[in-house]
Amino acid sequence: MSRAPAERFTGFPVEGLDFYDDLEADNTKTFWTAHRQVYLDAVRAPMTALLAQLEPEFGPGKVFRPYRDLRYSKDPTPYKAHQGGFVARSQSSGWYVELNAAGLRVSAGFYDASGSTLARYRQAVDEARTGTELQRLVGELATAGFVIGGDRLKTRPRGYDAGHPRLDLLRHRSLFASRDYYDSPGWLHRPQAAERVRDEWRRLRGLVEWIGTHVVASAAT
Repeated sequence: MSRAPAERFTGFPVEGLDFYDDLEADNTKTFWTAHRQVYLDAVRAPMTALLAQLEPEFGPGKVFRPYRDLRYSKDPTPYKAHQGGFVARSQSSGWYVELNAAGLRVSAGFYDASGSTLARYRQAVDEARTGTELQRLVGELATAGFVIGGDRLKTRPRGYDAGHPRLDLLRHRSLFASRDYYDSPGWLHRPQAAERVRDEWRRLRGLVEWIGTHVVASAAT
């Protein structure tokens, strides 16, 4: 059965940001139940429409569930204070967009690496050709205003010299570049928001492709 087409993306309504502003103050099932339709109309529906509009260029996207996983968390709040959307380029890597009370976050990279995946990443960073390529990509993104983040070791990984030229990258167990558009810029509430996300994801393509080539398996495998 074919999937029903998403509604046309017209921007994120102010009500969506207000919803998360209120949720941060009252993260309870009572609040959620009373405002669930606001979430569906002003958050989830436009995020779904945005990903559908970007799908021809980047591939199908996923809208994350709004519920927090409380099994291993000391934080008892049941709902996420943001709505994420993700397009996978490969396992645990790809493009990300997030709506929250402050505005919009655009990001890309790999968000989880362990075992053999982490070993492949470090091997690629250690190797002069591929490691230098990643160093260049990350440097260009930082110069363009992206924040380079991810989970990192406080010390160097075992087996690598303290003077390694790419030691900072070797410390990463996840690696992504992001840019925040907070204070609710006017374009966020208009169709132009899709073009802004598209432009940023295009700038992040080199990082995503490097990860897909050297670190993680294709999402299709």
